Order: sequence, then structure tokens, then C-alpha cells
Amino acid sequence: MKWRPARLSSPLSPLLPTTPLTSPTLSVPSKLRNRIPSQMRRTFPAYILIVTLLILLFKAEVFPSQPAPVGSSSSAITRRSHLQKPLGSSSSSHHHAPQQAGDFPKKIWQTWKVDPYNFAKRDKNTARTWTSKNPGYRYEVLTDHNDLLYVESKYGSGPGGLDRPDIVEFYKTVTAQIIKADLLRYMIMYADGGIYADIDVEALKPAERFIPTRYNVTDIDMVIGVEIDQPEFKKHEILGGKCMSFCQWTFMCRPGLPVMLKLIENIMSWLEELAKQQNVSSVGEVELAFDEVISGTGPSAFTGAILEDMNSKRKGKGGQKITWDNTFHNLDESKLVERVLVLDVEKFAAGQGHSNSGNHDARGALVKHHYHASNWPSKHPRFKHPAYGEVERCNWDAECVRKWDEDVAQWDGLSEKQKKKILDRKQKEYEQEMERLKKEKEQAEALERLGRAERERKKREEEERLRKKERMEEVYRKAVEEDKKKKNQQLLLEAAGLGHKELTPPGPGFVAPAPLPGPGVFPPAL
Repeated sequence: MKWRPARLSSPLSPLLPTTPLTSPTLSVPSKLRNRIPSQMRRTFPAYILIVTLLILLFKAEVFPSQPAPVGSSSSAITRRSHLQKPLGSSSSSHHHAPQQAGDFPKKIWQTWKVDPYNFAKRDKNTARTWTSKNPGYRYEVLTDHNDLLYVESKYGSGPGGLDRPDIVEFYKTVTAQIIKADLLRYMIMYADGGIYADIDVEALKPAERFIPTRYNVTDIDMVIGVEIDQPEFKKHEILGGKCMSFCQWTFMCRPGLPVMLKLIENIMSWLEELAKQQNVSSVGEVELAFDEVISGTGPSAFTGAILEDMNSKRKGKGGQKITWDNTFHNLDESKLVERVLVLDVEKFAAGQGHSNSGNHDARGALVKHHYHASNWPSKHPRFKHPAYGEVERCNWDAECVRKWDEDVAQWDGLSEKQKKKILDRKQKEYEQEMERLKKEKEQAEALERLGRAERERKKREEEERLRKKERMEEVYRKAVEEDKKKKNQQLLLEAAGLGHKELTPPGPGFVAPAPLPGPGVFPPAL
């Protein structure tokens, strides 16, 4: 018998009998039934390859590869370009969001010469106000001994660092302490965020009071306060550059804010340019006057960078340009501007005697600046007229400033004899002022001595009172013990049948009574 191949089990096989499923009216033509499966089998690997390539391309687009290990050139370029991007783009605020969206970091930062264990008493007392009023916050002090370690760990190329060796090297070359202090606070706030406060700033209220309850904390990236609000002096030759400023002895912000990095880089560029102008080999050799510090790293630089950042965020949104006069002058209550909460002058800068700053007893005052650590102006001289001194002594009093300007303007037109007469008079006034201050100091010291003597007298009286109390307590204790002893002896005599005879101290040959008899035994007759 002739061999026949077995029938195929595929429903498309033409060898299957005709059924309703394979009837001509429901199935494809016989030619296609034979060709389609074989074509699909031949092109199936190509389909798989195309789909695989599409998947790989999609993955590469959506999930970019991780950066190269720290230390490679590609990693350094990538990370530095990421940091630089917000500074060169007008829309930086939209692409460089803060690292935290909830509460601000619960950290309090201060910088000083020594660590807290070696603080002077006044610094220790001031520092304790921050920890006592904010028990849930971490408190850290960077000193002249550990600041570089912090900078290298945060801005170096090691694990977790921002890979900015240029910033690290720049920090190493800076020698002026006030420049380092300003630079370091901005570096801390960019790397870690939280609250920064100068060492001589006292906390009057908890940090939770920094943001009024009517605001949503997620809408805020930074909290600052007005320090000087005297725009009427903006055309003054000396006071103009520092008459409108935010306070930078206390402020709070989230980490990673572009404005903090911009401040750091502004300081670097400014000092390097000054080094060129002064023809010195490094920024550590630059000599700085008082006003140069204020405008280069201090409140004026801080204020200028923040205003510039606010306007860069507002660009494209419409509305007028943000200036001090149209936004922050005569600020009576806090104002949120481009995610920066600006507090009125009373909050961080009360008691200055200008700018309607009020006093520290006011309900809204949050901190108190004692200024005892602010001795840096002595190393960076400000303009001092030989006869009329410094205009800053007017403390922004308009009439005083007007008189100073008038006297200085007339000075050059005076004869040498007139100038000498004025200088002699000023010298005499100065000596009288010094004598007055000396007497006041002596009186204060005398009062202090009297106060010390009075405190010593009261201390001695208190010690004597305590000694008398201790002696009386000792007499009473002995009397109680003696009474207790007599009662115990009386109980023993009663048990021995001696009744209530008066007890006398035993003499020689005294024999103690026999032990008490047991039940049913009569004591021996005496």
C-alpha cells in the first residue's frame, strides 16, 4: 500500500475536510492559507530585532544612564554644568527647584572662632537661646579649626560633594575673616539649608514663628528680614550703597537655592577682579575698605543678589520690575515675593534706632542682635573726616547727615588757620567725650563693685543662716534620738516589772536584767 503523509492539524491546512469553519465562505483563499504562515515564520526574527531596538531606544531616552564615577573627567563636566545651568538661564528657578518640598531643614548654624565648649560666657548664654527655644533642631557651630573640613566635604570631588574644587581652592586663599564669615554662611545655606544666625544673635522666639500661620510653608524657599530701610539716602556718596538692605545676620532657606550659589560665585569674581586692580598675586593679599566689604560680600551684596533672583523669576510673567521702593519700603507686614518671604524690620532687626525698627520688647521681635562680635570694621576702615568723623555715627538721622555733608563741603574752602581752629575744638570735644565716657565707666565699675559687695554680703548672710539651720537641725536630731533611747529603756524596765522608776545612768558593777521569760514562766523575784 502506498504511504501517505499524515494530515496536518493546522486549521489552515488544505488537507482538512471541509467544515463550517473551513468552508469557502468563512476562510481565506487557499493560496493565502499556504503563504501567510511561512512568510511570518521567515520574517519573525526581523520583527523581534526591530521591537528590541525600539525598546532600547525608549529606555535610553526615558531612563538616562548614571553618571560616571566621581573623579572621571566626564563626571566632573556633567556635574559642574548641572550646577552652572541655573545661573546662566533666565528660567533657572523653574529648572532648579529646592531639594525639599516640605518643612525647612531643622538645623541651626553658627560660625565662630572656637567651639561651644570654649565659648565666652556671653556667647554661651546667647547660643543657648537657640537650643532652648528649638529643642527639636540640630545645632552646629563651624569654627576656625573645622570650617575647611566642612567646605572640602560639601564642595569637593569626594562622595557626596558638589565637585566644585574651584570654590574649595578659593576659600583656602581668602584671608580676611569677615569675607570668610560671609562666604561660609552662603556655602552652608546652599549645601545644607536651615537657619543661619551670627554668634551674637539671641533667639527671642522659636523658629516656628519665622513663618506666619497664614502662609503655606511649601510656597516658601527662603525667609529674610529687612535691616535698613532708608531709601532717601540712595543718592548719598557714602550711605547710598547701603541704605536699603536685607538682614543677613539671621535668615532661613532651603538647600540648593541658585541665589546662594550665585552669591558665592559673585564673591569669587569680585575678589579676583579686585586682586587684578590692586596688582596682587592672590585674593588673600587684597586690601578692603569697610564699604567694599558691605557691597562685596555683606548685606548690600546679599540684597542685590536676591532682588536680581526675584526679577529673573518674574521675567516672562508680566508686571513691573521688583525694586526696593515699590516692594519693600515701609513694609508693615510680611510679604511673599517669588517664593521669598520678606519679614518687616521689627522681626530680625529691632532696636536699631532707625528704619522704624521699634524695640526688642515688641511682640513681633524674633531675634536680638547684640553686636559684641561685630568688631570687623576696625580692620577695614571706613571714610573718616579729620574733623567731623564718620557719617555713619549719625545712625541715619537726616538732620545729622545734612549737617555732616554741609560741614564737609565747606571744609575745603577754609583757610589752614580756620581748619586748625576747628580741629583743636574737635580735639577738645573728643577729649571731653572721652573723659565723660571714662567717668561713666568708672561709675559703672563702682556700682558693679558695690553690687558685688552687696551680693557677697547677702551670700555670707545666707551661708550663716544655713549653718544655723544645720546646727538647730542637729540639736533637734540629737534630742529626738535621746528621747527615743529613754523610751526604749523605759519599755525594757516595764517589761521587767520595774514600773515607772526614774532611770539613772548605771554605775560600776551594774548588772543588766535577765532576758524576758517565755510563756507561763514568772520572772524571778527581786
